[in-house]
Amino acid sequence: MKVVGQLTDKFYYTDCLFFGAIISATDPVTVLAIFNELHADVDLYALLFGESVMNDAVAIVLSSSIVAYQPSGANTHTFDASAFFKSVGIFIGIFSGSFAMGAVTGVVTALVTKFTKLHCFPLLETALFFLMSWSTFLLAEACGFTGVVAVLFCGITQAHYTYNNLSEESTKRTKQLFEVLHFLAENFIFSYMGLALFTFQNHVFSPIFIVGAFIAIFIGRASNIYPLSFLLNLGRRHKIGANFQHMMMFAGLRGAMAFALAIRDTATYARQTMFTTTLLIVFFTVWVFGGGTTPMLSWLHIRVGQASVTEKQRLQKLWDYLRVGVDPDQDLQPCGDSFQVLQGDGSQQEGQSKTKQESAWLFRLWYTFDHKYPFSILELSSS
Repeated sequence: MKVVGQLTDKFYYTDCLFFGAIISATDPVTVLAIFNELHADVDLYALLFGESVMNDAVAIVLSSSIVAYQPSGANTHTFDASAFFKSVGIFIGIFSGSFAMGAVTGVVTALVTKFTKLHCFPLLETALFFLMSWSTFLLAEACGFTGVVAVLFCGITQAHYTYNNLSEESTKRTKQLFEVLHFLAENFIFSYMGLALFTFQNHVFSPIFIVGAFIAIFIGRASNIYPLSFLLNLGRRHKIGANFQHMMMFAGLRGAMAFALAIRDTATYARQTMFTTTLLIVFFTVWVFGGGTTPMLSWLHIRVGQASVTEKQRLQKLWDYLRVGVDPDQDLQPCGDSFQVLQGDGSQQEGQSKTKQESAWLFRLWYTFDHKYPFSILELSSS
């Protein structure tokens, strides 16, 4: 984007870096919603969801680091090695601080729910869960970190350790509360984007920059998906198939995060151009790629809608593991003839399970440590 941006003298090197940071945040929420409705492959869902979560966190911190990029000398918009390494240090510091603050708050919540009698007061449990998450955001922003990233890791920690400590009533109530908040926030942000397209007073439509941005995001997406999938497949027993890679390439939507980062600063000509271009990219990718998800799944021959009741229960247990740390090898046992019809004979299933265990050595290492130390300290016993 630097070559395209330099077509005008009002577009500087740092502006190009900033645009690259904000537009790199993928947000395939539409695609994931369709996957959930159609019961698409769980591995494909997990790959896209994990990528979008980490991309958002990195994009937020990276954009903040670029804003702090201040070369010394007369020209403050050129590359400077010392300023570059300073920005890298800021990136690492903000990300690490946000991660630590979110994780610590989640641990505190787990300890409170374990060693107190809050389970006797489900309403207070739900209130504590919500307020601790909110306070994480406020505390991180007050300390100069990134509140969104802190809340992300706070939520991961709470889901893994705190969720199992809640009473049954509080568990249902908390889940429903966050589902409602998610629904309201999602509808608000997309309504706001639609209004901003027509009510923002300082739109700058630069055809060359817009076309260049579209070409750049497609090239960047391809350069991300295919080489990384190739490298991952070198060490995987269960390869990421070509159809999965093409679907991941297609699902690189831009959404709420890119919009939020772009609208934070529209004071200069360059930032106004970025905001307008970001809006167009968001609408195009959501309408075209989001609307074309179902035909693309069919064209790539990705299995959908084949989960029986037994298989749905199995997938639900898998997601419960991803959320709260239940061991899938203990819970996901073959049950009845319906499982055999779906999965094959028992010996075949046993071999597949063993292969997955052997290939997931990093997971096994983390699982052993987690259940030996933090999990046993922070979570109530299941007995």
